[in-house]
Amino acid sequence: MLSHTLKYAYYPGCVAQGACRELHQSTLALTKALGIELIELKKAACCGSGTFKEDSQLLEDTVNARNIALAEQLNLPLLTHCSTCQGVIGHVNEHLKECQKTNPAYVEKINSLLQKEGCLPYQGTVEIKHILYALIKDYGLAAIAQRVTRKLTGLKCAAFYGCYLLRAQKSLADDDPLHPEGMENVFRALGATPIYYRGRTQCCGWPISSYASTPSFRMAGTHLQEALEAGADCMVTPCPLCHLNLDSRQPEVEKAIGRKLGLPVLHLPQLIALAIGISPKQLGLERHIVSTQPVLQKLGIAVS
Repeated sequence: MLSHTLKYAYYPGCVAQGACRELHQSTLALTKALGIELIELKKAACCGSGTFKEDSQLLEDTVNARNIALAEQLNLPLLTHCSTCQGVIGHVNEHLKECQKTNPAYVEKINSLLQKEGCLPYQGTVEIKHILYALIKDYGLAAIAQRVTRKLTGLKCAAFYGCYLLRAQKSLADDDPLHPEGMENVFRALGATPIYYRGRTQCCGWPISSYASTPSFRMAGTHLQEALEAGADCMVTPCPLCHLNLDSRQPEVEKAIGRKLGLPVLHLPQLIALAIGISPKQLGLERHIVSTQPVLQKLGIAVS
């Protein structure tokens, strides 16, 4: 067991408090059960999901420098459960740290804009951590395994990393961006069986869904179909935007590819929380578009 309490500046992001409220709900339930303290950054703004820079790089950097500065004010790592937020905020942090050495005037310009709003300046002193790697690196897989009360034996889980988590930053010390094993190692710690398939590190199609919905849905459908053909009982994602395309829009995806899928898609915190004994109701599993009941039934969990 841990000898100290883990504590983070919690950046929930937008989607987890809106269309995917079950992610926020399950993150709070999981971290509370594990004894991890979260201080929510209630004044934080949307990271922009990579769209701000299409109009202005300065806008993207300033908005996210402010988000980082809020965590710096607490002297805590910034924790996110969204791959897109991790990619955007992590990239900005990486970029601004480099600018501190090569273009300090640019950082000064950003800090002057923050000062006008009454914000503390960006310093580049905290780490941006996705909950996946915080659990692996800070909490530890062995410690997670010790907390398992409902072993996920026989459950075949297909990880869907997507693109932002692995490749938005120049360096990712915690995993291989082309051949990651982070989620698969978590699955093993929970007693589940990892399923490998070609598209697990590719884009879900969400970024183009607003203007090219059919290609977007076909992309998602390819990944879901490959996971099913590999034997998956469910797909697990560390990104609520991926979840929207893979779960919420799965009925539209089925129409686009002309095939019934019906593959449940879980948020990573939901899967871990199930294994440590938290009830499906506490995790919002009834909110999914594709029913999660087959997963619960396979695990012998009573479905209300």
